[in-house]
Amino acid sequence: MTGSELTEQIIGAAIEVHRALGPGLLESAYELCLCRELGLQEIPFQRQLELPICYKGLKLDAGYRIDLLVADLVVVEIKSVDRI
Repeated sequence: MTGSELTEQIIGAAIEVHRALGPGLLESAYELCLCRELGLQEIPFQRQLELPICYKGLKLDAGYRIDLLVADLVVVEIKSVDRI
């Protein structure tokens, strides 16, 4: 599967979640539901991975996290707003 095909599947899963839940929920709720949808579609993912900063040869834990890493290829950062 190419990165484009995977991205298409991820976007489709996110749209499915949005259709089911609608707008206005917290990012954490959308994240959990997207994880469920990816699981139903048998798309591998990892959730809330630590992302250290490397500075001058030293790894620093600055508290960054990746919301989702899908198929070890695509980073997904969940965002939620009431309106644009």
